[in-house]
Amino acid sequence: MPVYEYECEDCGIFQSIAPMSASADPCSCTECGKISPRVIHSVPFVSTLDPGVRRAHGVNERSSDGPKKLSSHGPLGENGAKPNRKALHRPDGSKSFPSARPWMLSH
Repeated sequence: MPVYEYECEDCGIFQSIAPMSASADPCSCTECGKISPRVIHSVPFVSTLDPGVRRAHGVNERSSDGPKKLSSHGPLGENGAKPNRKALHRPDGSKSFPSARPWMLSH
């Protein structure tokens, strides 16, 4: 729940915790019990995290919904090694990699 500031005519400014649905409602003073209206005297609390920690949280938020990569060059085989990708050399001098991506055209 957020912390709101209120101002009592007799005691001055005090803070109280209230639900957001009651943010506009007055609150009774913590010292004298008098009903006091809500006021805004200070800047809202945003964050006092170290800039490095704040940057790390931002990076984690951006990458949390991204897909997991197994390696930088494609999936790994069953035993954790890259699959055998030998080139197939043809008599006309062209080559292809049949195990890599059969749906792609060779260069």
